[in-house]
Amino acid sequence: MPIVTPGSGGRDMRAELLPPELLPLFDDRFVRSCDLVDEYVRALARAVVRDAELTGAGRGRVAAGMERAVDWLVRAACGEADAPPPREPVEVAAEQEAHDPAALPTFRIAAAAAAAWPAVLRGEVRGDAALFSPENAALWPEYFSNDNPLYAINNRVGALAAQRWLPAGSLRVLEVGGGLGSASLALLDALEAAGRLADVAEYRFTELVPPFLRRAQRTLGARRPGLPLTYARVDIDAPLAGQGIAPECVDLAWAVNTVHVAKDLGATLAELRAALRPGGLLLLGECLRPFPGMPVYPEFVFLLLDPFRAPRLDPELRPEPGFLTPESWLASLRAAGFAAPQVFPDVARIREVYPAFFVGALGARRP
Repeated sequence: MPIVTPGSGGRDMRAELLPPELLPLFDDRFVRSCDLVDEYVRALARAVVRDAELTGAGRGRVAAGMERAVDWLVRAACGEADAPPPREPVEVAAEQEAHDPAALPTFRIAAAAAAAWPAVLRGEVRGDAALFSPENAALWPEYFSNDNPLYAINNRVGALAAQRWLPAGSLRVLEVGGGLGSASLALLDALEAAGRLADVAEYRFTELVPPFLRRAQRTLGARRPGLPLTYARVDIDAPLAGQGIAPECVDLAWAVNTVHVAKDLGATLAELRAALRPGGLLLLGECLRPFPGMPVYPEFVFLLLDPFRAPRLDPELRPEPGFLTPESWLASLRAAGFAAPQVFPDVARIREVYPAFFVGALGARRP
């Protein structure tokens, strides 16, 4: 997201395109980190494509089911038609360290993914085993943290959307795919800033991965003692009622970078809709694909994982795996029976000026 692009006519248009409350998040420091991580991942993708010979005979040695991942790697390595070749990864990482070391956890996770890609492409190891190996275990708490600006941005944009969209009154919250708890902390901080923390009558934190769930419980219990927090293991690919989440029991269903990995997106959205009371809000903080087929740098890491790579596709609602475009999200929310779906900020307008802008929140209500 360069500050000045051809689409801006040579002007910095952030103040014209972003809501006032988002402007502090997209400052020059953050934007430069975005540019650097995008260059870094492109350089890593080029190295993977070269070393695995993915544009030549080596492509025939790729394991079954990895074809879309290979296509993504090749597209990411090539970049935009007018983009200069990336520098060597070590040079880009060194610049990031000098510029803002707080963002380095994203670079470290990307480097771990680059090391894993060749063996995963050959079918020698599963992506989850490689990414979550003992050697990489310490990387994830630093990555999934609000101290890491490149990860925290989705949490914070979603939390600010909550300030805008939540109606007054008591709040019963369901969070799915809560990970290590950083999105919970961002939402609770935003509610506190709005003077609404006392409105939280119940906060159900759920997560599928037991070690993440246990760590989140420790973190949230220490950071937010006294809040009515409960914890449970929940799979978004299974009926929620069978996992202790009754129909029409919550006012807010909240998730950050979770629902896009649903095996059947329509079914998961329908389950979340059923859990909401009439008028309740579904709020999703999501990386958004600005344009169909456009690679988004976090996919370099998460395409290693089977659920990310192989959801159930739909030519109209979900034509490709990974992150969804704003249009796909809005259509999927309508198809699942939600009313008045919207995107915050107006990514469709922003991407015409800043084509690499991919941060947003989606909101919709149960009629």
